Amino acid sequence: MQQHYKLRHGQTYPLGSKFTLKGVNFSIFSRYAEEVELLLFDSSDSDEPFQSIPLKKEINRTFFSWHVYVSKLPAGTWYSWRMDGPGHARDSGFRFEKNKHLVDPWARAVSQKRWSRKAACQPGDNSRTSMRCVVIDDKYDWEGDTPLAIRSEKSIIYELHVGGFTRHPSSKVTHPGTFSGLIEKIPYLQDLGITHVELLPVMAFDEQDVPDNTAKLGLKNYWGYSTHSFFSPHPGYCVTPEQGTHAQEFRDLVKALHKAGMGVIMDVVFNHTAEAGADGPVINFRGIGGKTFYHLDQYDKSILRDYTGCGNTVNANHPLVARFIISCLEYWVREMHIDGFRFDLASAMARGESGEVLQDPPVLWGIELSEQLLKTKLIAEAWDAAGLYQVGSFPGYRWAEWNGRYRDIIRQFVCGDKGLLNELATRICGSSDLYEPQGRLPINSINFVTCHDGFTLHDLFSYNKKHNEANGENNRDGCSNNISYNCGIEGNTNKAAIVALRRKQAKNVFAILLLSQGVPMLLAGDEILHSQQGNNNCYCQDNELSWIDWNMVTQNVDILRFVKAMIALRKRHPSIMRRRFLTGNVIEGKNIADISWHGTEINKPLWNNPEARILAFTLAGIDHHEADLHIVMNMSDEIAIIELPTIKGKKWCLAVDTSLPSPQDIISPQNQKPLGKNFYSINSKTVVALENVNF
Repeated sequence: MQQHYKLRHGQTYPLGSKFTLKGVNFSIFSRYAEEVELLLFDSSDSDEPFQSIPLKKEINRTFFSWHVYVSKLPAGTWYSWRMDGPGHARDSGFRFEKNKHLVDPWARAVSQKRWSRKAACQPGDNSRTSMRCVVIDDKYDWEGDTPLAIRSEKSIIYELHVGGFTRHPSSKVTHPGTFSGLIEKIPYLQDLGITHVELLPVMAFDEQDVPDNTAKLGLKNYWGYSTHSFFSPHPGYCVTPEQGTHAQEFRDLVKALHKAGMGVIMDVVFNHTAEAGADGPVINFRGIGGKTFYHLDQYDKSILRDYTGCGNTVNANHPLVARFIISCLEYWVREMHIDGFRFDLASAMARGESGEVLQDPPVLWGIELSEQLLKTKLIAEAWDAAGLYQVGSFPGYRWAEWNGRYRDIIRQFVCGDKGLLNELATRICGSSDLYEPQGRLPINSINFVTCHDGFTLHDLFSYNKKHNEANGENNRDGCSNNISYNCGIEGNTNKAAIVALRRKQAKNVFAILLLSQGVPMLLAGDEILHSQQGNNNCYCQDNELSWIDWNMVTQNVDILRFVKAMIALRKRHPSIMRRRFLTGNVIEGKNIADISWHGTEINKPLWNNPEARILAFTLAGIDHHEADLHIVMNMSDEIAIIELPTIKGKKWCLAVDTSLPSPQDIISPQNQKPLGKNFYSINSKTVVALENVNF
């Protein structure tokens, strides 16, 4: 490569590096920088830049943006920034270090090949251990692809980890642990029947961001909740990241999923960054102007306010930061065709610049009202680590929420707790108490029982306590309140009765989840009873403890079959996928209410019985083409005789009974037979669903 390229002043926009056939425009924001230098490299691991370009305030700065145009510079050129400015003392709120190489926050592709987090935490030159950015030619043939428009009420979300989904040798994909590897598993996802994959963080993150004791065990940041480059796909999920193919490889995945009829939801982390606390590394934002980007203590600017449990909190409602976040989301939708976002610890984004909780946070409303994001699904984890809990009250109307209250009540009920019927009914009907008063809908509730954070479904019924010793933190990490039940023995066992109960309980959870109003979310691997051996915080376990073992598909084919059939049952019943709340009123043109409640006897629900653990309800079909449903949940320890409602001209057929062996546990309509009686004997710890047919 030539050693020097001719320069022009450049332009403020677009921020980042913009390639054209005539050259590359570089632009970066820094309000307080006094000296700015752009460094160009032949490769991601070059020791020295082939050209260093000091920028001049008089010609290369417009307001708060620094820019330069490098004529005839080719795509594939690697680069970094260096900045210096006032207030080197930490109590100033600045961390300008003139010898630190900085990652462009708007970089479209980055390399961590030579990255050392430790060196970035220490003062001085880190030129040989820094991350690098690369200029990319952003052309791509989408072949007519656009983001999908699957209605929320018809959505079934499947949360998965891109690396862990195919990294196990049993996956037998060509490139394990990559976007490419996931493409090879699309037929499995299609066969399962889900409508959306929700990808754990795929924006570039720092794999070295773990506690020292954890790092000493050879562990690394696996989940990815340590973002540093919000416009770049994670290089660790790419086949050829040193060639700058990040965007192309990710787009290939999105396009392939869309062709298969599945949308893509990204788990995004705008509440904090990889730069951690006061002693954390200088990667980008801190060296460019951390005073702008982070919440700082009002009196001691060396202290970063921490509402996230990760050392820092993004100052999301600062005008510049809000614009950065919104433009980033719009980029992923416009240029990467993303269908939705799930926001980690989203309530941290509801805080003002002094940390106060805002009634109408500008950044959240800006996201909701963005025209480019109009058809994009927005999902909030509606709490933060400092005690702010906004499930049911998250700002805005279009935002869906991870319904933590749904998760907890279903776990309690299935584990055998009493006195829950009233709230249970509310949760499985879409949580009207949380959403209806504000004019929101059942689709605002993302229903889940397990997710990446906590026990897997298998472990939920195999462990009473977390077992996180392998993380290197003496089992102090992870949540201690798991609302789990080990069915009598902690951990693995060969006792047939306990194994059978655990499998039935897993089916009970799937049945309740997929029969509930709202949007269901499944955790990848639960459908084949993936276990993490009681570890409920596998954030650092990039190994077989977390990876999906594809041998389990064969070993637990009965559970997988059940989940597929439950998803199919949900899809053929619009009455389970309502956009509006149930009323209990008789449907016009039918002699049945949209929902009616029962106990062991018809129309006699056990609302006032504190010992009751049986709930039944009849759900009317939306029209004459849809069968009505009668659903019974018996989490007591006894067999119960359940009276069935009489609907003129119809007979009940058994569709689901989680206590029966496969394939009798779920029966397709063509194989169902009328019961010929008006009662059903339901076993303990069992969910039953019946469909009625004309006769």
